[in-house]
Amino acid sequence: MHAFFKIGFSHGPFIYASVVRLAPKETRTYFVTAVAAKRRSLFQVTANAELLQQTILDYRSQGRFLLHAFVIMPDHFHALITPAPDVSLEKAMQFIKGGFSFRLKSKMDVWERSFNESQILSVEKFVNCVRYVEENPVRRRLVSTPEDYPFSSAGLKLCDPMPSHLKSAGR
Repeated sequence: MHAFFKIGFSHGPFIYASVVRLAPKETRTYFVTAVAAKRRSLFQVTANAELLQQTILDYRSQGRFLLHAFVIMPDHFHALITPAPDVSLEKAMQFIKGGFSFRLKSKMDVWERSFNESQILSVEKFVNCVRYVEENPVRRRLVSTPEDYPFSSAGLKLCDPMPSHLKSAGR
């Protein structure tokens, strides 16, 4: 059964209601990527990488999404997330990208428009995505082991476990 979330918005004196369809929880785990505007190495600056990491962790602790893995690279980030039941994937990404932009207070564009997503429907894909995310800094020769990279779930060990809907699908 699909969940629905109503949003209201206004154009002039009229108010229109829009319904956003939320996917069932069984299909709500995603691998996402967002890129800095013009592929600038925005997150090569330690303070910016720390700010993005804190933004992601803050929204996770507020219950906006489960965070299964993440990495902040010099010009982009990857994450494996399951949005909360009342949060669309688009809204979860708005929290991260918009929240970071607000905190950064930059006069320049911060992000490329939109983001890339891939739905995670199996244990195998989940495990492969976690590995891909956490080994990204090693592949780029930024560190020798995933745990050495400071802006990744590999070293922090504080992410959420695999969602139960994937575990049960893997039986």
